[in-house]
Amino acid sequence: MPELIRLWHLFRPYRGWMLGGFAVALITLLANVTLMAISAWFITAMAVAGAAGVAMNYFTPAAIIRGSAIARTAGRYFERLITHEATLRQLAGLRVWFYRHLEPLAPARLMAYHSADLLTRIRADIDALDNLYVRVLVPVLVAITAGLAFFVFTALFDLGLALLLLGMLLIAGVLLPWWGHRLGKQPGRRIVEIQAELRQAGIDGTQGLSELLIYGAADSHARHMDALSRALVAEQARMSQLTGIAQAATGLTANLTLWGMLWFGIPLVHDGSLAPPQLAMLALFSLATFEAVAPLPMAFQQLESTLTAARRLFAIVDTEPAVPEPTGPTPQPRDHGLSIEGLRFRYPSPVAGSGSGGSDSPDPGMSLGSSSSSGMHSDTKPPAILDGIDLELPPGRRVAIVGATGSGKTTLFNLLLRFWAPEAGSIRLGGEPLEHFPGEDLRRRIALVSQHTHLFDTSIRENLLIAAPEAPQGLLEQACATAQIHDFIAELPEGYDTWVGETGVRLSGGQARRIAIARALLRDAPILLLDEPTEGLDAVTERALMDAVQRLMTGRTVLLITHKPVALAQMDEILVLDQGRVIERGTHAELLKAPIYPRLLGLDLDA
Repeated sequence: MPELIRLWHLFRPYRGWMLGGFAVALITLLANVTLMAISAWFITAMAVAGAAGVAMNYFTPAAIIRGSAIARTAGRYFERLITHEATLRQLAGLRVWFYRHLEPLAPARLMAYHSADLLTRIRADIDALDNLYVRVLVPVLVAITAGLAFFVFTALFDLGLALLLLGMLLIAGVLLPWWGHRLGKQPGRRIVEIQAELRQAGIDGTQGLSELLIYGAADSHARHMDALSRALVAEQARMSQLTGIAQAATGLTANLTLWGMLWFGIPLVHDGSLAPPQLAMLALFSLATFEAVAPLPMAFQQLESTLTAARRLFAIVDTEPAVPEPTGPTPQPRDHGLSIEGLRFRYPSPVAGSGSGGSDSPDPGMSLGSSSSSGMHSDTKPPAILDGIDLELPPGRRVAIVGATGSGKTTLFNLLLRFWAPEAGSIRLGGEPLEHFPGEDLRRRIALVSQHTHLFDTSIRENLLIAAPEAPQGLLEQACATAQIHDFIAELPEGYDTWVGETGVRLSGGQARRIAIARALLRDAPILLLDEPTEGLDAVTERALMDAVQRLMTGRTVLLITHKPVALAQMDEILVLDQGRVIERGTHAELLKAPIYPRLLGLDLDA
């Protein structure tokens, strides 16, 4: 099982805690078995001594019994404490490890994954791995170590009884777990898969409830979730049946061992090989030893669920990023100007036409220049989203891009941010090829304000500090004042500590975007990318937001996607895109005389 080996290597930083948990679990088990065995011997020996009318030393066995009881109680507490500490450290480390591998894959390699699926992997799948240490590794190590010790101890009295005990322990600790793992393999895998699908359907239903109601699909979606729930319950019922059978079989094996020890031990007492108290001790000792193997059948029955969760994590981690990171040192650009020459790009076939969230998907109906590209077959290459783009954007220059949906505007932003790599052509920053810059270093030089502003489910302050973690309160207020949102925040009862809710649901669209502008100001990047920052807002909010955008653009190299004439009139140059090509370019005044540009803005100059 290669997944187990990989997980063991990932657990390297926590092996000290893991070994500590194993040691305490072993001591607790030995204390419990000792308590049972010595108690049986002590009671029997006291009865024999009383019947014979002889005296015996009861202080030593009484002390051992009391010490074992104390050790068992303390051991169970410290076992929970240490094993849970080790488990929580493992899960926290795994989440950080998984996120570090996930981040370089965004957005290109993650377009095929549902957000709910990714959330399930980073939460539920990683949580499922706690079974590996607590319910598999520790019980297996304890069973092996204690089982050998129990065999040696019993062999000191009689080898035949020791072999009987060892054989029955192997049945309960090896045969039953193997049987449980084999029968629980399919339902264990299905449980993980159905749970992931159910979470995805639940999030789809919650976030898309309005669309489901509008199109009358709410009932069918509810039936789909109900079918998934029934399938999950059915698989869980199968696992519960297996668990019940395994527990019953383990109990049967333990009781058969007890009867076997008595069956073969009584003749040994009769011929004087064993003393009566020793037989009583070995009988209860054999029964108590099954505590070492009792957890194994259920642990191996659920092992497939753990392995399935691990495979789902490794499937993401093993994915190669669409844009590889450079290995050399970060170049030092002479300035923060951008130069684009002959830029060409097409999305890979599985996601061809999806663009960035669908905004750049090639749509023949939106074509301005021609009516070709009416379809795409699976045996043909997808059309180019960008085809031969040339653009010079020296420091401080403002350039706007307009075009119909699918013309390549947002894709150009994705290439500038190195979310994708171009098929042909070049992009240079300050004279240095863009592919020579590590992604994080490049994106520190660029601030993005999108029409889809994302705010995390935390306070306004924490959302702002993402851009500048060390920024003092005065700097936050200054940035928000420039973005014309400070007065609104100051009037809130909790001010900057106001919780914004998931995706900023407690704020309006204009308020969320002004916070995004304040965040861009805090980032203080020399290059600014603006993707329809005022789209979908009412006239009053749009006017206030444009004032904030104008302040944000001061002194920066700006690339703006918009169809707002007020903003376009202030640009140094405007590019009109259609099907990935520049079909018109010039200033706002010049392009008002062109054939395509006025139509894109909805201007009727002949009226």
